Amino acid sequence: MPLSTVGTGREDVTTSPWPVPQERRTLTVLFADIIGSTALTERLDPEDVRAVQFAYFDIVAGVLRRWQGTVEKYVGDAVMALFGARTSDGLDGYRAVRAALEIQAALDRRVLPGGVRLRVRVGVATGEAVVDLAGVRDGGHGMASGAVLTTAARIQEYAPAGGVVVCAATHRATAGLIDQHALAPATLTGKALPVDVWRVTRTGHPRPTRHHGPLIGRRREVATVRDQLTRAAREHRPRWVALVGPDGIGRSRLLAELRHRLPEVDGTPVCWTVAHCPPYPEQVLGPVAELLRDVAGLVATDPAETVHARLAALVEGLLPAHRAAVTVAALGALLAAPDRSAGTGAAAVRQVLLALAARRPVVVGVDDLDRAAPQVNHFLHSLFAAATARGLPLAVLATHRPEHVDPLPLPGHRRHPVELPPLDTVHTGRLLRRLVARAGRPTTDVVRLVPLVAGRPGYAAAYVDAARPNTSHPPTGRSAEPALPESLRRRAAARLDRCDGPHRAVLMAAATLDVEFTASAVAGLLGWTPGRVADSLRRLTDAGLVRPGARGGHVVVDPALRRCASDRLPRTVRADFAHRAGTALPAAHADLARRVGTALPAASAGRGDLAHRAAPDRPAAPAHRAGVGRAVPGIRPIGASTTGGRSPWRRPVATVTAGDAFRLRAVPPDAIPSHDPRRVRVDVDGPRRFGPLRRSGGSGDRDPRPGAGVARAGTVVVPLPVRVAAAPAGPRPGTGGRRRRGEGVPRPAVPLPARAA
Repeated sequence: MPLSTVGTGREDVTTSPWPVPQERRTLTVLFADIIGSTALTERLDPEDVRAVQFAYFDIVAGVLRRWQGTVEKYVGDAVMALFGARTSDGLDGYRAVRAALEIQAALDRRVLPGGVRLRVRVGVATGEAVVDLAGVRDGGHGMASGAVLTTAARIQEYAPAGGVVVCAATHRATAGLIDQHALAPATLTGKALPVDVWRVTRTGHPRPTRHHGPLIGRRREVATVRDQLTRAAREHRPRWVALVGPDGIGRSRLLAELRHRLPEVDGTPVCWTVAHCPPYPEQVLGPVAELLRDVAGLVATDPAETVHARLAALVEGLLPAHRAAVTVAALGALLAAPDRSAGTGAAAVRQVLLALAARRPVVVGVDDLDRAAPQVNHFLHSLFAAATARGLPLAVLATHRPEHVDPLPLPGHRRHPVELPPLDTVHTGRLLRRLVARAGRPTTDVVRLVPLVAGRPGYAAAYVDAARPNTSHPPTGRSAEPALPESLRRRAAARLDRCDGPHRAVLMAAATLDVEFTASAVAGLLGWTPGRVADSLRRLTDAGLVRPGARGGHVVVDPALRRCASDRLPRTVRADFAHRAGTALPAAHADLARRVGTALPAASAGRGDLAHRAAPDRPAAPAHRAGVGRAVPGIRPIGASTTGGRSPWRRPVATVTAGDAFRLRAVPPDAIPSHDPRRVRVDVDGPRRFGPLRRSGGSGDRDPRPGAGVARAGTVVVPLPVRVAAAPAGPRPGTGGRRRRGEGVPRPAVPLPARAA
């Protein structure tokens, strides 16, 4: 829906439609170029050259579509593709590298028309760019702009024939998922310093993350899971326990801790076997093969002789002798190629685990089950059903995100989900102090990081491990906050892109406001009705992205999501939002009225507001800065001057600015009607901050603090720090040298009883 037109007094400025046509996004660029194309075109007939090009482009385009890449342009015989240009899953760099490896493999095994075999170089770079969202959707030239496009084209020149090279950002994004080794730094045209590059060799085997230090703040969750696993072992009734929580909440850490804390049950050793599901598995039964390796004590690099000996020792005594040889062969085939054709090997693993459970308790742990292929879910459910039918002490302990839906649901009494909530402030501080001390950083960082971590241990580790700020994403308007780590930015981008257009618009607009925002403030920025924004906020609350705030507004749950949404906006949209925030006073008044349960005077709404006319050189306060210790827009208390030396025909106006301060301005005395409730009898001292808003309790409701005046706006009472003006130095003319009672003392904002007046 297009944003509404903003009246400026001179001309109407129509803003761009929403969703915004452009976004600042972190994306990955793949650049592939043919080696020796000039000599090839000289040797072949033009028609043969065209046939070779078409076949080559078909192969590359097919691979890119399979890995959700978008072709940005064809430059002669080179191809440039974007990953994460319109939607991101947090694994854009990984998908781009996998696509590059698949392109090389497809060209190696295919002969093109005329018996031609092509060799290409591929460069993959990750960075920030401005993306034309309409161009990404419809396809077209020039859909993205940024230095990352040139970097990808430059680093591919350093790749060997048939090789793939990546930049430092892509290397960090794919660490642990892709096998790669460093090359000599590359000197690129236009770059002042050499650029680090890595050569990618193949997809790596998943390696579990090593966890150091004690577990903090999870005593209740550990006790709950231990109780379920212990009952499964004692009662011989299998249980399916799920550790549920968002990314960074510590699912994998808790799984590792449980394996360490439950080595036995009633003196009987527990057989633990744990597998980790990588994203976009190249081999669908890879987690099943990892379970087998964990039970047999193998690693992925063991030679074939060691594998066969360990498997024979595992099977011996568990299965009948006449089935041992066949089972060992099936297990070996599964470890060699855990793809769809290894169904016999998966059945053999199931038999081995059931035979082990007949002797002692078995716990099968699967980390990140939401990434697994359907074959893995089928394996686990069949194993669980067989153990249930036999009454074996077996338990399945899986971890996944809240949005994961089990394709084969279990009965309610067999499934036991354990939700992992964020850590409280005390435990978050303890965790940060330990991490900061181990990293050798000052403990003063803890105070800054506690609100950014939001109770997620993974966020705490990411912020502490970030050794230097990320200059590609400077913190806009938050100079005191450290830069958002790359890993958190990728996760936040994926969560943001899972929202549809209107909900994403609300999040991105709210990210430019204060930490706690209101529906009316967001509506003022987007030009929507407050009801439409409120409906989107309800849906975002149900999705767990937004929660109610402490002062009646809303707060984005994940600070990383909020910062990522704010950084997505181009400068033009930011300027438009800033303009709207400074002029949309009706939305601010509606927000303040909703907070205190009353309506403000209509005379104070609109661009014709008194204070705006009185102070045209100073912009009005942004609507999103209302709150405790903040400036309140639209409140312009008027006071009668009692300080000597001022003209009796001028009255000071205490205006509120975005800098959380009061400024004294003057307007003619007839500018405010005598019946206007905003007239106050105080002399405001500025610049100072003021206290929280509170309701008026009646005509006698006054601020009990000494030296504090009260400014009224409707029935809203705003305590203001004031200075009691001193009495004039000389006698007042016409009084005979006598000073009248109350002279020189400001009149109270709330009338006193008649006997005390």
